[in-house]
Amino acid sequence: MILGMHPYLVLNGNGQEAIRFYENALDAKVLNVQKFGDMPENPEAPTPDAVKELVLNAHLKVGDTDLMLSDTFPGQEHSIGTNVTIALMPNDIEKTKEVFEKLQDGGQVKLSLQPTFWSPLYGQVVDKFGVFWQVSTAAPNN
Repeated sequence: MILGMHPYLVLNGNGQEAIRFYENALDAKVLNVQKFGDMPENPEAPTPDAVKELVLNAHLKVGDTDLMLSDTFPGQEHSIGTNVTIALMPNDIEKTKEVFEKLQDGGQVKLSLQPTFWSPLYGQVVDKFGVFWQVSTAAPNN
């Protein structure tokens, strides 16, 4: 079962400003903000100090709607057209694999499904219509 589908905004280094803006403009409630500096350290690919304060993931509530946002991943190009994506939250790994496989038919995988520190399985795919999807199995405690 898919638990939810949320708009996901990808910003160009001004995620903190966007959070404050949407909090004010949309009467949004900020539920959670994670920064790139909050990620577990990887000695093979350390997080540069210059990006540690950038937004890795923010979760805002606007009425009954979840709005997600992040800054562009360091080292990746910020591109208009992929700055608004859809975050899809299946409730288990098998459903995540099924949905991801269907979305990639005729499309392009941007990030293969893999475990992350926030999800048992996460991947990115652009479907054959050019829609960018972030597919993330809901963590057991969500």
